[in-house]
Amino acid sequence: MTDPSTRVQRAAPALLGYAAVRALGLLALALWSASRDKSAYTLLTARWDALWYTRVAELGYGYQVRLPNGDVHSNLAFFPLLPWLERLFAALTPLSYADAGFLVTALASLAAAWGIFAVADHVYGRRAGVCAVLLWAVLPVGIVQSMAYSESLFTALAAWSLYAVLTGRWVTAGTLALLAGLTRPVGLAVVAAVWAAGIASFVRDRSAAPADRVQDIEHAPSPAGGPPPPGAPAVRRALGMLLAPLGAAGYVLWVGHHTGKGPLGYLDVQAGWRNGFDGGYAFARFVADKFTSFPSALAGLALIVGVGLVVWLYVVCVRQGQPLPLLVYAGVVLALALCASSYFGSKPRLLLPAFPLLLPLALALSRLRTRRSAVVLSLIAVASAVYGAFWLNGSGPP
Repeated sequence: MTDPSTRVQRAAPALLGYAAVRALGLLALALWSASRDKSAYTLLTARWDALWYTRVAELGYGYQVRLPNGDVHSNLAFFPLLPWLERLFAALTPLSYADAGFLVTALASLAAAWGIFAVADHVYGRRAGVCAVLLWAVLPVGIVQSMAYSESLFTALAAWSLYAVLTGRWVTAGTLALLAGLTRPVGLAVVAAVWAAGIASFVRDRSAAPADRVQDIEHAPSPAGGPPPPGAPAVRRALGMLLAPLGAAGYVLWVGHHTGKGPLGYLDVQAGWRNGFDGGYAFARFVADKFTSFPSALAGLALIVGVGLVVWLYVVCVRQGQPLPLLVYAGVVLALALCASSYFGSKPRLLLPAFPLLLPLALALSRLRTRRSAVVLSLIAVASAVYGAFWLNGSGPP
């Protein structure tokens, strides 16, 4: 097994490149915000969902806002891991809850970048791993990775859980999936990936020859350093699968108990935000409505092209034979993002954790000469930084 220092050295180019891209994005945001007499730090830590998270950290659950149209926005819609960490950091340091959220996000984004590198490096090699991290960093909505939102924390937990699955560390994978399930509703994607990989592994074990199964047991790693007992790998795999759904299921059931509406109580909370799953019907109507006039028709066409590109990338992932857990994870994230009836402007942000979709592009980019790939990524990084600054000073994420 590679020692930690070697793993850090191997990931260093990806992490340094990621930090540089994020620094560029923050610089662009600071300059743009200053020109408009706005606080870049407030945009990152005290607006939109970031404000809801800090309220949970400070006041706990139970806060809600009733809108004039009758909708009820309850903070029960926000999963607890990020506010728990904000409260912990605020208790251990002089930081405010907002400051703690920014620090957690900064650390989580680096952990996410490292996890993405680890997965891509394991599947396609180091060069593709570096490219995957940089592509994730330069996404048009990449500035969200620096906001006190839960996307970076969730992506970190998801990426490392998937890496643990790919390397046969089932208990670690299940524990990280549990934590991902306490971070965002899309934690179901991580649970699905762990379960799909676990079931496929059990099926392979049953169909393998007895001699092969014995050999697998003999070569399985043992925490104590000696030979594992018979069936130990299967036991760890089952334990990881049992742990994986506990986070999401536990919070959803708690919300149902807290609201007195039973196991489906969380769906009522989401309905108050006009969030739901309709198979993409509302999103399709939203896109179709764009074609009622010429200027908005261009936006509708751009949306169709964007959705088509994302779906095409997933098809390429399948054709390239990505490992099953990556395909399941990315597929569930994609389905939940595109088929939900939530605020449509948030869909690019909801796709941010779907990093396996970037692996085909990373693989293609890794085959270019270093100078050419560096030029391409640098140009995209500048465009992403400018767009992120413009976006947060305008409509911004919901």
